[in-house]
Amino acid sequence: MAASRYDWETLMRRAWQLALNRMTVTLKDFYADWCGPCKTQDPILEELEDDWDGRFEVEKVNVDEQQDVANEYQVRSLPTLIIENDDGIVERFVGVTQRGDLEDALESAGA
Repeated sequence: MAASRYDWETLMRRAWQLALNRMTVTLKDFYADWCGPCKTQDPILEELEDDWDGRFEVEKVNVDEQQDVANEYQVRSLPTLIIENDDGIVERFVGVTQRGDLEDALESAGA
């Protein structure tokens, strides 16, 4: 009986890992064209997106054009970056955020 329990636990661990690997992860970038810090954030995000090769999606939200989305996410300062997965918001960053912090949050989200 111990062998079947072990097999069940192994199976459940593998299923959980597969589920994490298939998690949809999105990085929402709330910005405005007139925002200087947003322009500083852009190359960091572009490099991260290139290096992570499709492991997460970037959704750019221009707060001047999509005020309803900014209000829904309670964005009050720019840039604001929100990382979410199928379970909801994982992390929120306000201000220019360094690559290492974003990578840690993306990994936590399952990217």
